[in-house]
Amino acid sequence: MRYVTQLPHETREEEHVVIPMSDGVRLSARVWRPLSSDHEPVPAVLEYIPYRKRDLTAVRDSIHHPYLAGHGYACVRVDLRGTGESEGVLRDEYLEQEQRDAEEVLAWLADQPWCDGSTGMMGISWGAFAALQVAARQPPSLKAVVIASFTDDRHADDMHYMGGAMLSDNLAEAGTMFAYATCPPDPAVVGDRWREMWHERLEHTRPWVLEWLRHQRRDDYWRHASVAEDYRAVQCPVLASSGWADGYSNAVTRLLANLDVPRKGLIGPWSHKFPHLGEPGPAIGYLQEVVRWWDHWLKGVDNGVMDGPMLRTWMQDSVPPSTAYEERPGRWVAEPSWPSLNVRPVTHPLSRHRIGAPVEEPFGDGGTTAAGDVLTVRSPLSVGQFAGKWASYNAPPDLPYDQREEDGGSLVFETDPLTEPLEILGSPAVELDLSADEPVAMVAARLSDVRPDGAVTRVTYGLLNLTRWESTEQPEPLEPGRRYRARVDLNGVAQTFPPGHRIRLSLSTSYWPLAWPPPKPAGLGIREHTSTLTLPVRPMHRPEDTPADPFGVPEGAPPLTTTIVTPAEERWEVRRDLIGYNAGLDIVKDRGVIHCDDIDLDVGCRAEERYTAVADDFTSVRGESTWTMRFGRDDWDVRVVTHTRLTCDEHHFFVDATLDGYESDRRVFSRTWNETVPRDLL
Repeated sequence: MRYVTQLPHETREEEHVVIPMSDGVRLSARVWRPLSSDHEPVPAVLEYIPYRKRDLTAVRDSIHHPYLAGHGYACVRVDLRGTGESEGVLRDEYLEQEQRDAEEVLAWLADQPWCDGSTGMMGISWGAFAALQVAARQPPSLKAVVIASFTDDRHADDMHYMGGAMLSDNLAEAGTMFAYATCPPDPAVVGDRWREMWHERLEHTRPWVLEWLRHQRRDDYWRHASVAEDYRAVQCPVLASSGWADGYSNAVTRLLANLDVPRKGLIGPWSHKFPHLGEPGPAIGYLQEVVRWWDHWLKGVDNGVMDGPMLRTWMQDSVPPSTAYEERPGRWVAEPSWPSLNVRPVTHPLSRHRIGAPVEEPFGDGGTTAAGDVLTVRSPLSVGQFAGKWASYNAPPDLPYDQREEDGGSLVFETDPLTEPLEILGSPAVELDLSADEPVAMVAARLSDVRPDGAVTRVTYGLLNLTRWESTEQPEPLEPGRRYRARVDLNGVAQTFPPGHRIRLSLSTSYWPLAWPPPKPAGLGIREHTSTLTLPVRPMHRPEDTPADPFGVPEGAPPLTTTIVTPAEERWEVRRDLIGYNAGLDIVKDRGVIHCDDIDLDVGCRAEERYTAVADDFTSVRGESTWTMRFGRDDWDVRVVTHTRLTCDEHHFFVDATLDGYESDRRVFSRTWNETVPRDLL
């Protein structure tokens, strides 16, 4: 990262600006803007998230908001209702109230004397969700958005129900927000009201996982704020980015294919990070691209920002399996439009554990087409222990490890060694002519790169709860023995397979703990020949793929200074007990305690996740999420501790949760939840 201290505009920062809502609640904002905006109004750019601008995101905010302000923008970072120093309670994600608040914030910004009436929204993750969702509501001042690591489909392509299968991140993210939504405001900002505001949050917050579990199929809860329901609602230009190591690798290409507005896409090798902070590298000069985007769409500068390809993406070279990478070797490639005329779907039949030669015509209905032998698979619960996280954060190392052990409990198909390189770009798909022996079953499909030495690197994967094979809105139990034709879409990826390597497809009936398993072990029969793998094949080394480095080095403003009080701790441990047959995955992500030098505040944040199971008892699985958040200054010392445990039997989920608030080690609030939610063909 190159830190830039000389920018076109001198700026000022306003640390706590109150934005009133129509119902009387006041939101807290931090504003960076050019000094010249006092007499020469500028466009305003909003980042709108719940992650505490004063402390937890302060360092990240200090890198990009002052940088953009120095290029002539009023950058405004607002904490959602009920977070940071904003009043109220945050009850769930992406509610109607949240979006109405955003519209009011944009109207307030457009009306400020230092704003010229034009606004944009930007962000990563929640901030990108918010920008896209608000864009679909078409507020009059909003002229463009810049979004990273997001989805347009809250049910199928978020951390909840991938392919109708429940992800463990459904619990993990709920645990995250259980903690963030119950943290106190800073007395240095809100004064003596801090305790009243804090206890309002503690009293009115419930574990979010309870609501998410009550919506196990695609219903109006998930349709709300899913832009995929009506792409036409988005009427402003969109600059969208993500990373292949992120859980959100699919939405960029869907937006490019379905929006009818000026749009650009960018997908790097990154985990859940902004591209200028991208890990694995290479990180890029993303903020320079953002400035060009805002200059064109908010200031009307004719800078050619829409010239060139619609999509740039990092074509990843083959790498040995590892749970983390500093850099992913590869190259930038370009597509003038998406879907790309350069990408050709190539379909291969599956037979005798081999991926066969391409076929020209797709197969018909699995119920009527003649087929070869039936290959069977019934996976142990241990398949999935090396799957990594649904969305990699690159801390702790959380990418999938060598897949050889996973493949031991899977049905495997493989090509012969490649005689020439093969490049894919897009979403592979598996169509399975199958039957099941239980009414509820799942399949996990993994595409891997098999190296000549035998090491296996997972390239991409997909999940399908087979009760949702036809509809995620109206699932139906499977009829044991009946033949079905089910399609499993794998996550999008850009990958080169070198000569001498093999391409492997692995199918398993469990993928714990990444996905919650069915109520009972289920066996699948996969029919040869009429089951297929389709790869999105792209010719290599096209002329439009140049230049080799189209972005330049990452830039940003110098970050705020912090002091390490207690060092961070990261741990990712797989455990197996061969006496009691207990198995587990323990994850620790502890940021330590950091002293925020500018506000004289100590901040501590520790997250622990534990996933366990006994032998192949599918009802023994258990997930636990524990968070400890601590804030301290002089004699003010506050802690929030949350714990959520999710267990099940064949027919129900059981949620046990606790929320405790402490002042100077004295517990001042405590609440417990013990609730049961029926399983809905899950």
